Amino acid sequence: MRLCNRYRMTANQAALAARYGIAGFPPDLTLPPSELFPKRLAWTIREEDDARIAEPMAWGFPMTIKGKTGKSIEKAVTNVRNYASPFWRSALKAPARRCLVPFTTFCEWEGETGAKVERWFDVPSQPITSFAGVWRPSDAGPVMAILTCEPNPLVAPIHPKAMPVLLTADDEPTWLRAPVEEALKLATPFPSQLMTVS
Repeated sequence: MRLCNRYRMTANQAALAARYGIAGFPPDLTLPPSELFPKRLAWTIREEDDARIAEPMAWGFPMTIKGKTGKSIEKAVTNVRNYASPFWRSALKAPARRCLVPFTTFCEWEGETGAKVERWFDVPSQPITSFAGVWRPSDAGPVMAILTCEPNPLVAPIHPKAMPVLLTADDEPTWLRAPVEEALKLATPFPSQLMTVS
């Protein structure tokens, strides 16, 4: 289950600071354009010492696999699909390793290969919405990944396998602080009536 590995974060730092209650926003670190893809830096929000902080992280947990020729290949695992997998267990279990990934719209592709059309989803009542994310340190700096779940009725006709886990503002503290069993109860399809697609 995966989203199409493409989303937008078009709000500026002032809007992000106001939305998430961040007092001291780090300086612009020449992040990539507002359209985000795997391995690019993106803003994340996490809690440390009871305060929210914003931190840029690369999208995708590094994983080394063997290619067809037997050589090792490093790939970026961008979406948390199997919550019981040992690969994700430590990040999901520790509230300190959970984060919010702000976005304004996310993309899924509709149609057959060679004639696909991009469809953009948003939440009009929340101009800046959060994906449920996890993060961890890596040799190259902190990295994050986004949880996925079953699609809701709006997403399913376009992408029947999965959609990202979206959070309401009221649910964000639970995702960042609660025990894993309670936090994972939020990993459900976001209400389709609160979303639009274009």
